[in-house]
Amino acid sequence: MFCKFSSSKFVIKKGIYFDLSLKMCTKDMSIDHTWRGVPLSQIYGSDSPWGSPEFPLVQPTFNHAVLYHISHNRDMEKPPKPQIGTDKWDQDHVRMPCSRHSLYPVSDSAGRKQLKERWHIIEEVLSKPIKNSKQLAEAIITYNSKFKDIWTFSSLHYLFDEYLEEEETQYFFDVTLPQIANLALMLPKLVQTSIPLLKQGKIQSVSLSQQQISSLLANAFFCTYPRRNSRKTTAEYGNYPFINFSNLFNLLPKEHVLEKLKSICHYFRRVCSKVPTGVVTFSRRSVPFHQCPDWDKSTVSLATLPVHVDSEMIIEDLPGLIQVDFANKFLGGGVLRGGCVQEEIRFVICPELMLSMLFTEALDPTETVIIIGSERYSDYTGYGSTFHWAADHIDQTPLDSSCRRRCAVLAMDAVPFRNGSLQWKKQAILRDLNKAWVGFSSYTVPEPHLQYPGVATGNWGCGAFGGTATLKSLVQLMSCAQARRPMAYCTFHDTELRDYIERVWTIFTKHNVTVGQLFKMLVKYCDTCNIKEVSLQSFLEDELGEEPVTKNNTSVQESSQDSIKLDPVLLQTSPDIFEDDTETAADIENKRISQSMRLFAEMEKFDQESGNLNLTSSERLTEKMDVAVSPGVKMKTMRKITDYFAKKT
Repeated sequence: MFCKFSSSKFVIKKGIYFDLSLKMCTKDMSIDHTWRGVPLSQIYGSDSPWGSPEFPLVQPTFNHAVLYHISHNRDMEKPPKPQIGTDKWDQDHVRMPCSRHSLYPVSDSAGRKQLKERWHIIEEVLSKPIKNSKQLAEAIITYNSKFKDIWTFSSLHYLFDEYLEEEETQYFFDVTLPQIANLALMLPKLVQTSIPLLKQGKIQSVSLSQQQISSLLANAFFCTYPRRNSRKTTAEYGNYPFINFSNLFNLLPKEHVLEKLKSICHYFRRVCSKVPTGVVTFSRRSVPFHQCPDWDKSTVSLATLPVHVDSEMIIEDLPGLIQVDFANKFLGGGVLRGGCVQEEIRFVICPELMLSMLFTEALDPTETVIIIGSERYSDYTGYGSTFHWAADHIDQTPLDSSCRRRCAVLAMDAVPFRNGSLQWKKQAILRDLNKAWVGFSSYTVPEPHLQYPGVATGNWGCGAFGGTATLKSLVQLMSCAQARRPMAYCTFHDTELRDYIERVWTIFTKHNVTVGQLFKMLVKYCDTCNIKEVSLQSFLEDELGEEPVTKNNTSVQESSQDSIKLDPVLLQTSPDIFEDDTETAADIENKRISQSMRLFAEMEKFDQESGNLNLTSSERLTEKMDVAVSPGVKMKTMRKITDYFAKKT
């Protein structure tokens, strides 16, 4: 609901419409309204969410692979036909499970090993009836025999044996699972050309039909992708997210994990019942550091930036805007592990986003990914450990001229901090400014006027990542201004933060503060102030000669090293989360490793010295803590512990 104003109350300032009565109105809205700043129509650039210009049309180019045939007169009730190309089995393309180059060792009747096309094995196994979770696990192990004694499928078994109603389980194995298997086996017909990897340092896009995506995800469900199960950082895909669903199947059956599985199963039920006919584009943008803005010299005025701040709306409920995904540098974060916060939830209610995990290498500091056209299939309640699948969702988002839903999800990763004081360093601020600007300036044109649609964002890099919302909101404000995209900010029920953002934006507008001036003020604050004693708001008010505004004698406080509370689920399911923290490795280890973990570290050293098979490898040790352990592994562990203490004595 928006306030109505007569045209006489509007003025034009530097080509932008501003409402002279808006500030007074927002102060009177505290009882009846949850938002501050300008109405959403000024973020959309029109009275409708769909009045903004469309993103560029899908066109095949040297750096845009289109896997379907583009027809301007096709029947929208049918999915587009696949583009015919060649199968490329190399380090620049996805190694497909249906490739004739994907070979698997099998034993003949005489016990001799021979190589067989892996797809033939997959076809044979998935063509047979699968009546329960045990048979499903056995089918997956058939072409992943290396993990026979490692993969427990604990969550998968618990979901169908204990968690779901008997009728739901029966329907899944009688109806849905055979349809998923058929969808997976259609892969050679649906995807007839190679899929390029979106590698670091590259500007590259991939467009696929929703039907192609569903088949690729069905193969992820059956864990068919070769070379994608290794956890070693030196593996071929060590710098890519996991894609085979075995990681999710093997977790301990916590409730939010089971609810994520329900969401994924619901997606397959939907796409198997009615084939989706749209398309989705995945675009990686990489900008060299030297081409990023010179922030301290920027003359872009913050007064030109429309800002809308809402304490109740959530990002995915702001249609028509570029919606920020608070991403892990490995896209999807812990969606196939135990994670269940903003990114993971978005990926399970819009599972087509998960396909980015198949071909997107980890993001570098000046890289982002924007995904245009994904559909939402589920509603949900809760967050983190309280997440629950709620209901089917019918996505009413209109299509653009390329048959993509007008939904743009911008994946950009923040730097996580164990030590909260490290975010108040010039280099940390520069990194986040560049990251956000690279994302926000996607598909903009080099003209001085505002670019639409605007950006829908929120407390990026906060919460479990240890960031401070008062700082991160200003960083995004500056990046939006530099990219000339309006900003809608969701504070997630934090009314004090909402009022803080409106307050400082009002001050910046009043004093016509530029991005460069604000950057210098932030650096000065970081260099001269004790964040425990002087709030950022107070510092900015003092710098600009503004009288402090108090509200019930409270203010939004900046986080310090002592006040950050980190989400233990995210810590366990995203073990790489703090590798960019500038603390020394020894400091991090002393804080992170418990005494029990130190024991395992010592045992690993014992393994290496004795030349025996290591109990633990160099992979991420904490990643295993939420995974069910097979009896064979338990026995090896107990034997290793016994040997360790025998040597110590």
